[in-house]
Amino acid sequence: MTAMTPGSNIPLPISRVAVDVAAPVRLDVSGLLLTADGKVRSDDDFIFYNQPSGPGVGHRSGGGSAPDAIVVDTAAVPAGIDKIVITASPDAAGQTFQGIEPTATVRSTDDGSVLASFTPPRLGTETALVIVEIYLRNGAWKVRAVGQGYANGLAGIATDFGVSVEEPAAPAAAPAATPAAAPPAAPAPPPMPSAPPVDPRVAVAAPVAPPAAPPAPPAPPVGGRINLDKGRVSLRKNQTVSLVKGGKPLLSKVKMGLGWEPAFRGKDIDLDASVIAFGPQRNHIDSCYFGKLSILDGAVKHSGDNLTGEGAGDDEVIVVDLGRIPAEATALFFTVNSFTGQKFTEVAKAYCRLIDAESGEELVRFDLTGAEPQTGVLMAKLIKQFSGEWEMTGVGDFVKSRTARGMVKPAAQAL
Repeated sequence: MTAMTPGSNIPLPISRVAVDVAAPVRLDVSGLLLTADGKVRSDDDFIFYNQPSGPGVGHRSGGGSAPDAIVVDTAAVPAGIDKIVITASPDAAGQTFQGIEPTATVRSTDDGSVLASFTPPRLGTETALVIVEIYLRNGAWKVRAVGQGYANGLAGIATDFGVSVEEPAAPAAAPAATPAAAPPAAPAPPPMPSAPPVDPRVAVAAPVAPPAAPPAPPAPPVGGRINLDKGRVSLRKNQTVSLVKGGKPLLSKVKMGLGWEPAFRGKDIDLDASVIAFGPQRNHIDSCYFGKLSILDGAVKHSGDNLTGEGAGDDEVIVVDLGRIPAEATALFFTVNSFTGQKFTEVAKAYCRLIDAESGEELVRFDLTGAEPQTGVLMAKLIKQFSGEWEMTGVGDFVKSRTARGMVKPAAQAL
């Protein structure tokens, strides 16, 4: 069995698997069949307990005594479907994942053997979660651990992937008493037999006339995954970009530039950038910072310390030769901390950006938004996939730490 970490993937050696999601509370588990543009073809591609079957994908209820599961037969998935996204949300209305650690387990439906498991780290106010995805790459099916949270529930996930969602109508107020002579109300029309039962949390819209006024748009998702096919990417917090273009590895050597400015004129800001290397079990391998400018046999090199933060451009640069990273290092976490104890409320315009070391082209940029009175921040992470490609995720989490050594534990927890 493989214990997966966020962003990691494994090949799927069999065609028939079940993905169940267990937690200390009852969860609603659903699946969405997505095309290459990341959208469903129609509402029929949204599989959940009120619409439990679709082409190659089905919902299996645990009956309350076992976790619900999405069952996938990749051999029966229709052409044009590139990905099946597995989602979960607490059954109780309004409940978040705070204090709840859901675990997705990928099993063979033939013999029940476990292929992989994944427990997303550090969940909080999210009310729905894309936990894993089964996707097609170069003719082969794979499983990827995702852990992308949504603050607006299952409706937010469904809408993000193109499902038509309508809020359940509020019940009408009871009419006042009427005289006996008043004519009886007209009977309600019978329900449409083709429509699935209404889900009290998210209703798949039946083919009826649209409402007079459209509903307010949902809140944006907490995270998301994109690629470099359209050029330079500006990441949002918790968003991930795959460092490939046109399905081929894009580059082998990159620079991670980190920069900041003093929030108050005339004041120096002495921050230290570092990169922390981890193995597949979140085990700390080494750290590169101003006191140790080269790690992993020279595959990661630090430009040195900037004591003021003044001046345009990157304050500190870390060069990463992705092609020379040893196999035991599967994650690189880029952090910034204040050894002198200055807080990030005294810092302005903090950012990190990924640059092609050969051409100097900026590929990805992540600007830190907001500030907290802390001395450390987890800026971004690079995660190596099973296929050998790398993905970058903007993090932007503030922590209490003044040294690179103190950043190791919170970085491991955020992988």
